[in-house]
Amino acid sequence: MTPVEVVQGDGPVILGLPHTGTFVPDDIQARLNARGRELSDTDWHIERLYDGLLPGVTTVRATFHRYVVDANRDPSGASLYPGQNTTGLVPLTDFDGAPIWADPPRDAEVAARRAAFHSPYHAALQAEMERVRAIHGVAILYDCHSIRSVIPHLFKGLLPDFNIGTNGGTTCAPGIEAAVLGICAGASGYTHVLNGRFKGGWTTRHFGCPNEGFHAIQMELAQSTHLVDETAGWAYAPDKADRLRPHLGQILTTLADLAPKLKG
Repeated sequence: MTPVEVVQGDGPVILGLPHTGTFVPDDIQARLNARGRELSDTDWHIERLYDGLLPGVTTVRATFHRYVVDANRDPSGASLYPGQNTTGLVPLTDFDGAPIWADPPRDAEVAARRAAFHSPYHAALQAEMERVRAIHGVAILYDCHSIRSVIPHLFKGLLPDFNIGTNGGTTCAPGIEAAVLGICAGASGYTHVLNGRFKGGWTTRHFGCPNEGFHAIQMELAQSTHLVDETAGWAYAPDKADRLRPHLGQILTTLADLAPKLKG
């Protein structure tokens, strides 16, 4: 299986999907323990949630699971959140802090996975960012994520519904941050936070270079917004999704409309 799937559009917005893939090669699958084989930290149904919301959008999707190698982690292995519980380039635990390997990978294996999976994903994303910028003068990367709303190992209490990440406003133009924040704040019945527990992963931080015409923003959705419940089975809830999708569509449409104003 190819490590990355790309669907090219002619608009200025690119959707990054680093954590929706569930492919695990057989040799790696055999080394996961029973808990690891559950693949519980997948961004379940995010590709379905965003499907069809913006004509002309480009999508770049990793097909491999984050337990193989995490496409949204620094390839050097450096922590995105020093001093806080998190998972690494090749996670050794799940989000609850429980081990996922019967036979954990060694350094050479991590390097091999980085080359076989992580690098091709980001090469494809880089190529699409450059292609879109060549057409529009700018490229806007919207990095799509989701996570359970209650994970004591990672954060206290209940996670807001919309978690917007711009690494403290450094990865995109102020107008992009303000527009997304305004839409989330105006979404009745939903909660939101800007640069809270999730400030943007490596993808957002690496590709977000506003002075070069590359803008990036991360959206981490609480899975309670679109799943029946946040337990094994991970069933998509059409009623919840139908309520959420208009707000996501408004975000993406607004980003596309902003693009001509960002050139210069």
